[in-house]
Amino acid sequence: MQASVIATEQMRDLGVRRLSDIARIDAAVGDGYNAEGYYDFLSVRGFVLDPRFNYRRDGLPISAETTIALDNKSRIEVLKGTSGMLAGIGSPGGMVNFAVKRPTETPLREATLAWRQDGTVLAATDLSDRFGARREFGLRANAAYEHLAPQTYAADGSRYLLALAGDWRVAAATLLEAEIEVSHREQPSVPGFSVLGTVVPGPGNPRINLNNQPWSLPGVFDATTASLRWRQRLDEQWSFVAHAATQQLKTDDNTAFPYGCSAEGRYDRYCSDGTYDMYDFRSDNERRRSNVIDLSLHGSLHTAGLEHALTAGVQYHDVRNRFQDLAFNYAGTGNVQGTLIVPPAPALTGTNTDRDARSSEAYVRDAITFDERNTLWLGLRYTHQDVDTVRTDGSAPLAYSQSYAAPWLAFSHKLAGGTLLYASWGTGYEADLAPNNPRYINHGELLSALRSQQFELGAKGALEHGAWSLAAFDIQRPVSASNGPCDVANSCVWQRDGEVVHRGIDGSLSTRVGAWSLAAGAMALHARREGSATAALNGLRPPNVPAYTLRLQLAYRVDSVPGLELLATGAYDSERIVLPDNSLRIPGVGRFDLGLRYEQQLGRRLLTWRAGIENVSNERAWRESPYQFDHAYLFPLAPRTFALSVQAEL
Repeated sequence: MQASVIATEQMRDLGVRRLSDIARIDAAVGDGYNAEGYYDFLSVRGFVLDPRFNYRRDGLPISAETTIALDNKSRIEVLKGTSGMLAGIGSPGGMVNFAVKRPTETPLREATLAWRQDGTVLAATDLSDRFGARREFGLRANAAYEHLAPQTYAADGSRYLLALAGDWRVAAATLLEAEIEVSHREQPSVPGFSVLGTVVPGPGNPRINLNNQPWSLPGVFDATTASLRWRQRLDEQWSFVAHAATQQLKTDDNTAFPYGCSAEGRYDRYCSDGTYDMYDFRSDNERRRSNVIDLSLHGSLHTAGLEHALTAGVQYHDVRNRFQDLAFNYAGTGNVQGTLIVPPAPALTGTNTDRDARSSEAYVRDAITFDERNTLWLGLRYTHQDVDTVRTDGSAPLAYSQSYAAPWLAFSHKLAGGTLLYASWGTGYEADLAPNNPRYINHGELLSALRSQQFELGAKGALEHGAWSLAAFDIQRPVSASNGPCDVANSCVWQRDGEVVHRGIDGSLSTRVGAWSLAAGAMALHARREGSATAALNGLRPPNVPAYTLRLQLAYRVDSVPGLELLATGAYDSERIVLPDNSLRIPGVGRFDLGLRYEQQLGRRLLTWRAGIENVSNERAWRESPYQFDHAYLFPLAPRTFALSVQAEL
């Protein structure tokens, strides 16, 4: 597989504050629907990752339907490609894994103070040490508090994080690891702009917040996550790992939400004159709870002249989501200048849907080495899932069960110079359920699973001071759609209707030459709809998926000023489709950032100063065009932003 890793120091140098910021580092990663004050949606290879299934924390599944603090994460790992071998259920494209900071071998005492325009201030500490007669106990503590004052109007908020990670080296072959984190974020969300009638408007003032009513409430995201891991070495070849985790999320999702134009009978965009229908949306006390345990055996064996590197395990995952009735009520008419005031409409007139899901999985992976150059990689993951849903008023109960077997295989060949060539094939699954709506003849029925598959040819190699990779991929994902008018009861059928196919090439390069360091990535993607019974849909591009992306990071070490490094980053995305019928699009957009890093030695203490200017040219452009909630949205590129920070060893 292709993969990228964004580690702590790179996140600090490049100003990565939230998950969506990595979209400007990795060419294969893009924005999915990323609004200030809300949780992040990423796309990989053109597919939006499902926040319920495509995210991991230290390898175990989590819900990403919350804001995820990065202060106690040592790195973000992005695995690219259909992920059935690593996750029983999930959308194609890739996976994201967050690695938690663990106790260090040597004492760590670190504090950070950071400022961002217009007044965002962060204070954070990172402390680690080992204790005991044999230094068998380790403890690491991370704490952060941030006052959020972005340049966007009426979007001030705050967040905090408290996290502890500990380990106990019980014996030479036994390690126990435990950790817990508690986070809170409270901030008004910032909805997107949209098409005005039949026209894509030029990007205006990017600071405008359409969620700016006297009665607007912030979104509140509380999360508690904890895990316990036991590593046991059985002998020189084999080890056993038991890993359990729990995640408890509480969310108050509130916003004055712009949606559609009833005056013109258009519900996927705003009105021609720049007005729109404003809704009062409130969904308080959303609770998402997840418990998972994974037991695995890892080892190697030699048989019939072949070396096997084996992993086998089982995993059980229980999810319980509980909601209250919600408000999604028409409140009046707003405008894209954000100047119209409407009365609140907070009545809880809508129902939500509670959901229980239980997944049992078994998996096996084997890397069979024939000789020093040739390896066959095999994997199989079997998943059985039971799901029960019911609306919060007790109506429309639904239950279904389904099983999936996701195989994966690859063959790699290492050339004499060390370059690795490989070919791989893998599958992934998503449940496909007809909407539980009486307009559908088959409402609530379970269809056969959406079985995506990916073929990939790739190469990876090492340089004297870096590495490179290149891959060509073909991802095919089935699509289901309505067949019929769907305007009255029993007037349409939910059925399979062709597929979407994403074919592309992505590559990356990192190297260092003298005082210069370079990291670059590019992706060319041909994404199209194919095989639909509606001929007009075939050949269309999906919204918000650029055909070409380019990422570049440069660093120059100034030898005449020891400790000083100058940084420059650039990102370019080609044009994006706005509406599913491909009638409108936004132009390509480029962004250029500058920064510096200066390490100052004060006695035995080290200060690391960082300064940055994001969007140096103050370019005004639409950065993404997600088609979300059956509506076209446009999010502007953030204005020029200055940032400063100092990191001190204590």
